[in-house]
Amino acid sequence: MCETDDAEGKEPREDQGPTDEQAQFSALLEDSAEDLYEHAPCGYLSTLLDGTIAKVNTTLLDWLGYERGDLVGRRHFSDLLTVGGRLYHETHFAPLLRMQGEISGIALEFTAADGSRLPVLVTSTVKSGSDGQPLLIRTTVFDARDRRAYEVELLRARKEADLERDRLQRLATTLQKTLLPPALANVPGLDVSAYYHIASVDEVGGDFYDLFPLAAGTWGMFLGDVCGKGAAAAAVTSLARYTLRAAAVYDPDPVAVLTNLNTVLNHEYNGTDPRFCTVIFGLLTPDHERGGFRVTLASGGHPPALLMRADGSADYLPTPDGQLIGVLTDAHIATTAVRLAPGDTLLLHTDGLTEAHISATAGGEGRYGDDALLDFARALAPTTASGTTDAIRDLLDTFGTGVDDDTAVLAIHVPRPSSEEQL
Repeated sequence: MCETDDAEGKEPREDQGPTDEQAQFSALLEDSAEDLYEHAPCGYLSTLLDGTIAKVNTTLLDWLGYERGDLVGRRHFSDLLTVGGRLYHETHFAPLLRMQGEISGIALEFTAADGSRLPVLVTSTVKSGSDGQPLLIRTTVFDARDRRAYEVELLRARKEADLERDRLQRLATTLQKTLLPPALANVPGLDVSAYYHIASVDEVGGDFYDLFPLAAGTWGMFLGDVCGKGAAAAAVTSLARYTLRAAAVYDPDPVAVLTNLNTVLNHEYNGTDPRFCTVIFGLLTPDHERGGFRVTLASGGHPPALLMRADGSADYLPTPDGQLIGVLTDAHIATTAVRLAPGDTLLLHTDGLTEAHISATAGGEGRYGDDALLDFARALAPTTASGTTDAIRDLLDTFGTGVDDDTAVLAIHVPRPSSEEQL
């Protein structure tokens, strides 16, 4: 059988010329180096050590609108820069390049032939001879117009986002104020003070409090905390505040007031998105026989109130087994009663205070806790209403960002008679 040169798997004869594909590849190799330099997707230029432009590629010439003869041997690298760019080149760019031999990613602006500005990113390296002496500087220039446009758009979007955030913060602050009483009722024979610490200006919290008159010689007060944050929590907060005030007018008994609120929340939020809160409600009546005030408290799952006595002692008023308001149709309400004598101060607070995180710089780690608050109250007693809220404000400030939940406090103090104060 005869063998042919073009049989499968055989090499062509040595005298056979290159194929068309090989010829095209060979021509591409011969042309690619110069063509890549001239028409690269970035600008190239070489300068002498004094900055005189010795070589520049077509890409950069096209970007700037110059002819080659306008630049080569006639202009310096710094001549292409804006006034600010020249100053930066002389004070930073050129000195660093001389010291390091390379500098990269520097943002500059070139001035085109028509006076327009071209934002660029520049990388320069010093080429040295065999003796280690610098010969020339090679520079790569990247068109940063798209990047500049992106940065401008990013700044615009960020500015709009900041304005929108400011608007939402103002809205949240305004809404928060509507959920709190503009002023507490003036109760003859009592000093009262309240403080609300906002954990985040971006969200509406769910803490609330109030002190208001009922029948002659009787006042109601409450402090509570709705689960969650934002608009949904604000709606429950508003409902809870107005329900508590209305229920107290109808029947001021603290247990009846919280039972009424529990019924309302069960009726309004008994679907797939249940809402609940912790609340402590109190009834204040003057003790005309012994002086001071009688206080009856009812708690629905709320942290116990703190009583700071005139003798410097302090303790919690136990309200055990009180259940969350709005969870069960027949929630158990815990009650307690106490007499506020002259010099005594009663403190109601939400759990944002005791659940605050303590950093190592603040003297420990973990949650602040009920025991720490009790020690704080014992060190503070005897005190006044404003003295209590001021001290708690300062305490919360020491926690910094460790306070991740809003905190509301309401302090009620029975002043000593003026004669005792003088003593």
